[in-house]
Amino acid sequence: MHIRIKDVFYSLFFFFIAGICEIGGGYLVWLWLRESYSWIFGVLGGFILFLYGIIPTFQKTHFHRTYAAYGGIFIIMAFAWGYLFEGVVPDIYDIVGTIIAGIGVIIIFYYPRKEGEKIGINTSE
Repeated sequence: MHIRIKDVFYSLFFFFIAGICEIGGGYLVWLWLRESYSWIFGVLGGFILFLYGIIPTFQKTHFHRTYAAYGGIFIIMAFAWGYLFEGVVPDIYDIVGTIIAGIGVIIIFYYPRKEGEKIGINTSE
């Protein structure tokens, strides 16, 4: 069994899109409730969060494995969001935790399992 780069990029693409939807939608709701922005931010954020619920279904493995691995992706993207949009520089503990989460994603989602068992990507030829 070998892992195709195309399949890895496919899965990472959907992780990235799901992350943008979850963090972006959540951020819009945050702005509405915490920063007193218009209720339209909350509605738009809620719709984007709904899309987030759909996007992971395009992953080619089990629900539990997809969401477990996505947790690590979410950690990585949340710190990137904080840095890019709020100007908060991650400290050493944030960085170490993010690296550990990234290693967890690789083990959970991409590490080959027993012959015939689905992993995080499509391993069929």
